[in-house]
Amino acid sequence: MKRITISLGLLMAFATTPAIGEDGSSHGMQQMMSPGLMLPNMDSRRGRALFAEKGCVVCHSVNDVGGEDAPMLDAEFMDEVMNPFEFAARMWRGAGAMVALQEDEMGGQIDLTGQELADIIAFVHDEKEQMIFSEADIPEEIEEMMHHEGEEDHHEAGEEDDHG
Repeated sequence: MKRITISLGLLMAFATTPAIGEDGSSHGMQQMMSPGLMLPNMDSRRGRALFAEKGCVVCHSVNDVGGEDAPMLDAEFMDEVMNPFEFAARMWRGAGAMVALQEDEMGGQIDLTGQELADIIAFVHDEKEQMIFSEADIPEEIEEMMHHEGEEDHHEAGEEDDHG
């Protein structure tokens, strides 16, 4: 059997393929980094929608929109240049607390694909995309969850005042 050796540079030059989402839309190009590994295109516009749709906004805020139970994720506070795997590693280190908050606030854990996480990472590092993020981006069911959570907190505080 003949063994073929291809340099990483050659793979990078020729091994880009369109990334097709579940909805059939193209997310740009994926780059082959080494045999068997690809880096997805990171789409901050799609990340803006996912940040709201997936419920990240329930606990995190961007552009003064969102929850206060977890760190705000404004681009101005992110490392100027960040390896996306470092971002994922930071999430991993806080996974226990993050999952507990998701279960408490949302009734279950947020499920993300690798592409979705890549897009959200792009969004939290894109100041221009964040500037257009508003409450209008939040789906009704997520917004209701946010308001319901606030009402429960307010109700509990009111009970304490009445009994205090």
